[in-house]
Amino acid sequence: MQKVIEVKNLSKVYGRRRARFTALKNLNLTIYKGESVAIVGKSGSGKSTLMHLLALLDKPTRGAIKVDGMDTAKLRASKINRLRNRSFGFVFQQFFMNSSESVYENVLLPLKIAHARCGNRKRLALDALKSVGLRERAKDKAGELSGGHKQRVCIARAIVNNPQFIFADEPTGNLDSATGEKIIKLLFDFNQRKGVTLVIVTHDEDLAARCDRQIHLKDGEIIKITKRKGTK
Repeated sequence: MQKVIEVKNLSKVYGRRRARFTALKNLNLTIYKGESVAIVGKSGSGKSTLMHLLALLDKPTRGAIKVDGMDTAKLRASKINRLRNRSFGFVFQQFFMNSSESVYENVLLPLKIAHARCGNRKRLALDALKSVGLRERAKDKAGELSGGHKQRVCIARAIVNNPQFIFADEPTGNLDSATGEKIIKLLFDFNQRKGVTLVIVTHDEDLAARCDRQIHLKDGEIIKITKRKGTK
């Protein structure tokens, strides 16, 4: 199996002196191409902190993170930004959408940041919306959508650049169970059909059990790693 993310002795510390707080302690972890991984643990366990580090949205205090064999600590900020924009897709519990803009404009944003050719932008954005069943809502204002539809738009935005990774932080936290199930099916479809490496932060044990592996955190440490039943 191809290693796509390697973590060595990873630690994250916030604050100084009396305000010092260690969120993650000497973590070692490998994520493989095309697998689905759940990061699980109670509130305050460090799971969202770990995802932010894996997704290069934050820097570790100590330790190394390699993406496709590249030591990210040695990359310039501009290189990290390009890597994140072209290879990573993000789905968060908070939608982080511009409600006053259209659904189409929200999905288009990563393509603009990546300076994708104008001729391709419309096709890619509309194809992404079609894949989540919202092609007909492209011209609607994002603020007019239901929570479930907003999350679908976020998934379309996450996949519009054909990313290698999708990072999802509590992607169903604001949704009812039926709508949440539809969102999860979409995410696993991209994982299984396109080979996208899927990393999900969740406290939902049922969702975690559907992933190939579950990384269990407690007080900033990995206490165990389990595999989905039937996975070799």
